[in-house]
Amino acid sequence: MIPRIVVLADTAAQVVRPVTREVCTAAQRIADAVDLPWGVIVPAASVTGLEDIPTVVRVDTLAEAVPDVRASALTEVCRECAYVMMAHTTGGGDLMARMAQHLDVPLAADCVGLTVEDQQVRFVRALYGGKVLSTVRITARPIMATFRPRSLPSLFVGENCAVTQTVSVELATPLSTVSQVAEAVRDRLDVTEADIVISGGRGMQGPEQWGVLEELAAAFGPRATLACSRPVSDNGWRPRNEHVGQTGRAISPDLYIACGISGAIQHVAGIARSRCIVAINKDPDAPIFKVADYGIVGDLFDVVPALTAAIRQLR
Repeated sequence: MIPRIVVLADTAAQVVRPVTREVCTAAQRIADAVDLPWGVIVPAASVTGLEDIPTVVRVDTLAEAVPDVRASALTEVCRECAYVMMAHTTGGGDLMARMAQHLDVPLAADCVGLTVEDQQVRFVRALYGGKVLSTVRITARPIMATFRPRSLPSLFVGENCAVTQTVSVELATPLSTVSQVAEAVRDRLDVTEADIVISGGRGMQGPEQWGVLEELAAAFGPRATLACSRPVSDNGWRPRNEHVGQTGRAISPDLYIACGISGAIQHVAGIARSRCIVAINKDPDAPIFKVADYGIVGDLFDVVPALTAAIRQLR
């Protein structure tokens, strides 16, 4: 039997991504308030690491399904559920939008939190670059929502209590085909999952200068990663998946360090929910200083190496 509250696992290379556990926190809060069972739905090949989740539902026909087929199949699996939730990643946003269309229900997308009062669940969304928080209540069933990575704490029950069940669904004729899947080769965390994000802009002057930021990230340790502004990715200095901003990835790290970034509105919109922003720029009038918690006016090629040395000494 499918739980009334389900979290759709976000997977990569047949492994459940950590953001799934953040959405599990929302599922647990809702379950406690409305007294309904909850669980996680995963493709059959992606089930490790969920031993402490109350219910794990494996859909054994979905591991290799293309997006439109996966959406159609999961729609049937979740049709009688009360809540369907997922992380707002590239794949999660695509899948949930397709399912909402199949079910003809609204989708509270890219939520940054939720509130529960008198068994009424309301989702919190950030609008206008994070300047306004909107509270949304959905009455159509199933209630569907996606959550921005790092908006909620990860849930760890700590006990092996999972009840695993397997279901099979008939797959529809695909409307599209996937000719090739190329996994990004990265030796660091994705920008949406990192605790510390060090970002470079046009002030870096070129791709050959990125070593100074790599040294700083290495000094902070494995929970730090690199990012960039849109002009940098547009110029091909850094890969697209490192672009943060309104037209790139929205992030909410504990610490965001902007190096040589002027601070255009579109960039600020994607980093606004960072817990602490440090800006390094030689232009004292750069707009980034208006949103920064700490600002350093100076040449980043002098400041960043000094900061790296200080971090190494502290660690």
